Amino acid sequence: MKGYWLAHVTVHDTNQYSKYTALAPKAFEEHNGKFLARGGRCQQLEGGEHQRHVVIEFPSFDDALACYHSAAYQQAAAERAEVATAEIVIVEGV
Repeated sequence: MKGYWLAHVTVHDTNQYSKYTALAPKAFEEHNGKFLARGGRCQQLEGGEHQRHVVIEFPSFDDALACYHSAAYQQAAAERAEVATAEIVIVEGV
């Protein structure tokens, strides 16, 4: 079954966040991640509000986890840590 990243992000420093956006795609590509939603129009209906919402599809739940734990993604995440608030969950498809 496919795996999905669901990410909700609020960026506090767009200049510094660009370091994350320059590094993260390498990890997604290495694990065959496909963006289904990234940014774009949204309407908050429940829960905490964030600026950006991202859905990335992977061939499997394990691929999605491997991407997150990869050295390439962890390098990107380190760049994001101080300049954005992120909530990321990985779910298995049906």
